[in-house]
Amino acid sequence: MIKTLCLFCGSRAGSDPAHAATATALGTLLGQTGVTLVYGGGGIGLMGLAARAALAAGGRVIGIIPRQLMTAEIAQTGLSEMHVTETLHERKALMHSLSDALIALPGSIGTLDELLESMTWRELGIHDKPIWLLGDNAYWAPFTALMRHLDAQGFAPPDLGRLTETLPDMAALQARLAH
Repeated sequence: MIKTLCLFCGSRAGSDPAHAATATALGTLLGQTGVTLVYGGGGIGLMGLAARAALAAGGRVIGIIPRQLMTAEIAQTGLSEMHVTETLHERKALMHSLSDALIALPGSIGTLDELLESMTWRELGIHDKPIWLLGDNAYWAPFTALMRHLDAQGFAPPDLGRLTETLPDMAALQARLAH
């Protein structure tokens, strides 16, 4: 059973309101099911929406933010715990160490950096935690197509697709959290 879930997602809300709704639903689900949210500590964008929803639903939220981003990402107040790191590398390592599984919602290059590093670590055997992709309106389709392209071009191991699982909806996530 998953007790802590690490979230990678945008520090912006994006142009599709469905992504904000998903972030809010994710936070609410975690709060209601007692799964601790571990995330980047920001109070803006999808990050802030998910954290505030989890807190509003009675959940536990752990933020991990590099000192230099405390202003840029406007550190979320009122969290269960807030860890301030000196570097992004320390942030990602701590997020991983505190989590049983990882999920990526829509975001930009920071989200992709966190996701790809997590995938690399899993491929290298540094962790064996599930990595889930969740986003409305086929958000992750270009990313999964790129992974297939890497494989087709001979740059990826044939099992690259096993590193992540794209979840179709919140019900699928809820089922994964229960195992």
